[in-house]
Amino acid sequence: MCRADGAAMIALALAGCGRVEHPSTPPRSGQPVAGPSALETGQCLADLQRLGVDYQPLPDRQLGPGCAILGTVKLLDIGVPTANLGAVRCGEARAYAGWARNAVGPAAYQILGSELARIDSMGSYSCRNVAGTKRRSGHSIANAIDISAFVLKDGRRITVLSDWNSPDQNVRYFLRVVHQSACKRFGTVLSPDYNTAHRDHLHLEDDRAGFCR
Repeated sequence: MCRADGAAMIALALAGCGRVEHPSTPPRSGQPVAGPSALETGQCLADLQRLGVDYQPLPDRQLGPGCAILGTVKLLDIGVPTANLGAVRCGEARAYAGWARNAVGPAAYQILGSELARIDSMGSYSCRNVAGTKRRSGHSIANAIDISAFVLKDGRRITVLSDWNSPDQNVRYFLRVVHQSACKRFGTVLSPDYNTAHRDHLHLEDDRAGFCR
């Protein structure tokens, strides 16, 4: 169970608890990609419609050994503009829409005193391996999104690279709250506290691994 004092009640309300385990193993580059079932994707698309998310379904494509876009969508409008997003697997898109709208937006207003204008991403699909390994990244199946910054309507831009250890305690608190909230919604969440490869972004992956670092 998570414990918190009064000053951390916002974190509990928006974030929840994340488990700390080893992340799941992505497919090796030579293995075929196993996509979600048609039933699973159909249910996910219905969920997006129910949530009022505007999206465009994308055709399935095999793009190389261990790389494919299967059951993916292009997010058009989730209520929070996000820069640089391409194909995203539907389950990942559903989790991301919930996080951006129901966690990041409220946290920005409650902690930093400004509405959220935009989230800056470093992309979703990319046919590549996990750094330093021969295993494919979750990005190789469009099942991960990297978040680099949060732009506020008052003009501030909060970046993971520059502000993870900001001297401003409210900025640090905001980033920890949205990180913990992501841990409630995604299977794997990696931050600068995990390793130097993630010093400039939050890696959000819908893989049911229960790994929050």
